[in-house]
Amino acid sequence: MGDNEAVTSQRSVAVLGSTGSIGTQALDVIARNPDRFRVVALSAGSNLDLVAEQAVAFEVDLVAVARGTHEQVAEAIGAYAARAGRAAYRPQIVVGDDAAVLAAGCGADVVLNGITGAIGLRPTLAALAEGSILALANKESLIVGGPLVRAAAKPDQIVPVDSEHSAIAQCLRGGRATEVRRLVVTASGGPFRGRSRESLHDVTPAQALAHPNFSMGRVITTNSATLVNKGLEVIEAHLLFDIPFDRIDVVVHPQQMIHSMVEFVDGSTIAQAGPPRMLVPIALGLSWPERLAGVDVPVDWTQAQTWDFEPLDDAAFPAVRLARQVGEAGGTSPAVYNAANEVAVDAFHDGHIGFVEIVDTVARVVEVHGSGSAAGIESGTLSVEDVMRADGWAREEARKVLGVQTGSMNAASLSQASSTTQGALR
Repeated sequence: MGDNEAVTSQRSVAVLGSTGSIGTQALDVIARNPDRFRVVALSAGSNLDLVAEQAVAFEVDLVAVARGTHEQVAEAIGAYAARAGRAAYRPQIVVGDDAAVLAAGCGADVVLNGITGAIGLRPTLAALAEGSILALANKESLIVGGPLVRAAAKPDQIVPVDSEHSAIAQCLRGGRATEVRRLVVTASGGPFRGRSRESLHDVTPAQALAHPNFSMGRVITTNSATLVNKGLEVIEAHLLFDIPFDRIDVVVHPQQMIHSMVEFVDGSTIAQAGPPRMLVPIALGLSWPERLAGVDVPVDWTQAQTWDFEPLDDAAFPAVRLARQVGEAGGTSPAVYNAANEVAVDAFHDGHIGFVEIVDTVARVVEVHGSGSAAGIESGTLSVEDVMRADGWAREEARKVLGVQTGSMNAASLSQASSTTQGALR
């Protein structure tokens, strides 16, 4: 992350995950700054109606969709184009598992990777290989493929979009890298802040999805409740800013007005403050190192406010401590942590396990991976195939662990958990 020479010309942008929370907000920022950005490619999973509407609105050159058929995508786009009076509009359409990779490698000036999950790794590498600036909201691709991504990236090519890492990047403008003592990553504490581990056994999926500040997808919101998300962010901070794990702290800040801080060797600390929203990090991802005017409403310093800071309770929320361990281990260990967690989160929402068993399952899979039972996964030079193989192994191992746990639960508890889950998801 460096301060490049200011660039004020219009930038071409590819938005990956355009129908998700990050993607839709990015397109809102772009729509308000048409002189600065032009959308040339969109990628989405399966929301054909929304991606078609977006494609027509921005008249993009390329539309990439993971699921569906070419005919279905073309029909959806044609319908929206006709209603908008743009019947002649015909973008290039690609469909399939590699659609996002093709969009990422289209040669746009900026590629915003807003995909959720490890499937974002190949698009991340494709964007870097093409020389595009990578506005990275898909933390998993950096975490599971850390050495690969770092080796592929040129200096200043990756701009973090996570609010915590965007805050750190902004704070680092206040000093040299050699002057940094530590990074302080803030956490809301999630919906269960202050509760003991024992009190978390009866948490329901609906309660886990009730984040105090943000509206996000199921996996990310659950990760915020378990603090797995914060563990992933610690690994991400290490990889982005090359700071050792023992110099990266997590502090609970419920209001989330301070997004993160950098402590310097002279004892000063620089913090980045703003409303608990993603607009500024997204805008900076698109325009870095410049700032766009009027992106969000600043803090009203004329109003009395109280902001709280608390230490992280590692006993109730061990996910961050576990993330440090896998981050230190390196190799495919972060990929195992991430994959096992995704399986465990699904099992929790399907009513098969309790809330605290999510991180317990991840810990067990990480332990087996570290004990040598996953022989053949590691290699001297990490490759995409190594990462994907580790991802698949971890998912299978997590299912084995969950099979044991599910079998040990009585029928009444399974029925109650399933009923609760169905009610929450209706």
